[in-house]
Amino acid sequence: MLQLYTEYIRIEGDNYLPMPLYRHFASFLSVFKLLVLGLIIIGRDPFALFGMQAPGIWEWGQGNKIYACMMVFFLSNMIENQLMSTGAFEITLNDVPVWSKLESGHLPSMQQLVQILDNEMKMNVHMNTGTHHHS
Repeated sequence: MLQLYTEYIRIEGDNYLPMPLYRHFASFLSVFKLLVLGLIIIGRDPFALFGMQAPGIWEWGQGNKIYACMMVFFLSNMIENQLMSTGAFEITLNDVPVWSKLESGHLPSMQQLVQILDNEMKMNVHMNTGTHHHS
């Protein structure tokens, strides 16, 4: 049934921005990551500036710079990606919202999706043919 309506279907993708707090924290984390990577590479102890004893993980990082840099890079990227991910899956048909994962909390099954699109297409075809008869 859906094959009859393929000329009407336009598929687009767009990014749905997360909350501003998450975006700002992800930006801060990105800059902080670069600072930590720089400090690891040049071997500076930032804790000495504050008169503090360097923690064991910092000492380990100075002895294993490649592993420490990889760990900082991958862990911070994982957290940044999680902060920036909204999980949005929104479907609109002719600029009318048809499905929202953000509102429903889940993705539609393939059967639900086909049924929703089929009903919307039938309604659009019915509305379009109805307007032509009255003109």
